[in-house]
Amino acid sequence: MNMDDVLRNGDLYVPSDPALMAEQLKWQDLQARYNQTLPSEQARRSEMLTTMFGAIGPDCYIEAPMHANWGGHHAFFGRQIYANYGLTMVDDGPIYVGDYTMIGPNVVLATAGHPVDPSLRERGYQYNMPVRIGRNCWLGAGVIVLPGVTIGDNVVVGAGSVVTRDLPDNVVAVGDPCKVLRPVNAHDREYYFKDRKIDWAAIPHQD
Repeated sequence: MNMDDVLRNGDLYVPSDPALMAEQLKWQDLQARYNQTLPSEQARRSEMLTTMFGAIGPDCYIEAPMHANWGGHHAFFGRQIYANYGLTMVDDGPIYVGDYTMIGPNVVLATAGHPVDPSLRERGYQYNMPVRIGRNCWLGAGVIVLPGVTIGDNVVVGAGSVVTRDLPDNVVAVGDPCKVLRPVNAHDREYYFKDRKIDWAAIPHQD
């Protein structure tokens, strides 16, 4: 079984395996260099992300510092994704993020877990389950997404929520554990914040 199979198939394994560690440190070193770039070095950052990530679409912007177990090597981002400061990805397993998604500061996307049985934890065993986030989502500040969770398209997750279960498309969800609060609805088309109305005439038309 090759290394990618071990990391992706959900089986128990020991992450301190020397071959895994050597490969992981290579990507962490690259991430450390990314985090030392200047904010004005946008072209360099974009180039580095293309190397670091498993895949990343155009017009993505990830604030430094970001922190990832594998430096983003097992992250697969679509186009025009924004991640604010302090994104943490426990990307021992795959993380998929859809186009146009916005990620607030200090969000954690975690694929790795450990057995509840203490004798297995003592021996260092781990497993990975993928995290999938849909298109055009917004994860508020401090959101935590746990292993194996899938979030649908057009979902807003409130700040500080801990997402332990899948969320369907087109909902607002909040809490610890995170639960669906309501669907995205006509009110959201009229108001952007409390009693603040959207002036659609002032917003440029998008093809």
